[in-house]
Parts: sequence; C-alpha cells; structure tokens
Amino acid sequence: MKNKKILAAKILKTSRKKIRFTADALEDIKKAITRADLRGLIAIKSIYKNQANEHSRSGARKIAAQKRKGRRKGKGSKKGSKNSTLTKKDKWMAKVRIQRKFLKELREKSLLSPNNYRMLYSKSKGGYFRNKRHIKLYLNEHNLLDIVKK
Repeated sequence: MKNKKILAAKILKTSRKKIRFTADALEDIKKAITRADLRGLIAIKSIYKNQANEHSRSGARKIAAQKRKGRRKGKGSKKGSKNSTLTKKDKWMAKVRIQRKFLKELREKSLLSPNNYRMLYSKSKGGYFRNKRHIKLYLNEHNLLDIVKK
C-alpha cells in the first residue's frame, strides 16, 4: 500500500502524505498494479488528494486588533529611513506654517510692528527658529512686542 501511495502521489503531483484511500475500495487498490489502474481508481474517486490545511488568520487578526489600539507602532516596527514616514519637506512645511500662523496672529492683534513682522517672517523662512516657542523666546529677549500700556 505504501508503494501505491507513492505512485498515486506522483500521478497527482503531490506529497504522499496528502494521498487518501476510501475505506470501501481498499481491495481494488490492493489489486491495482500499474499506473493506469491507479488512474482509473483516481477517476472514480477511490484514491483522492486531501486538501491542504489553510493557514490560520487568527494571529493576523490579533495583530490587527492591537494596531487598531495603537500598539506595535514604535521605532522598532518602522521600516525605511527616518524620513520615510514624514519627509523632510513635510516636516519643514508643518513647522513653517505654524510659525507663520503665529506671526500673523501677533500682527493682527497689533503686537508686532510691520517692520518687526517682516524681519521675523524672513528669519522664519530662513530656518532661524526651531519652533513657535523659540520665536516667543526671541521676542522676549529682544523686546520686540509692542505692548501698549494705557
């Protein structure tokens, strides 16, 4: 029977571990000698190939659930360079937009003179300031805020 399994596996182009015999056709299978005999038994489904086990998705579902909660997103899970998730340009645009918005607010509240606004705007454009807080420090150090005292 072992040889018959090997032969059937070669005919079906699969592993012999996946070959199954039906219980009621065992006598016919024992009598079969040639490949043609086995092909006949395969045709009438006395010999058949067992389906492969599907790969379990339970692990993938568990990981996806954790990612939805915000887990597994640390530095070690990132692929690519430091700038692959947020490009240098995107970081720059975000930083400059925040700084410009802050300067506009100060100008609208008339806390900055037009000259100082233009000077700070140019410095911001040139990358002088690290962030919004840095602009505030600069304003305080250089006394650039026009606070009208009544």
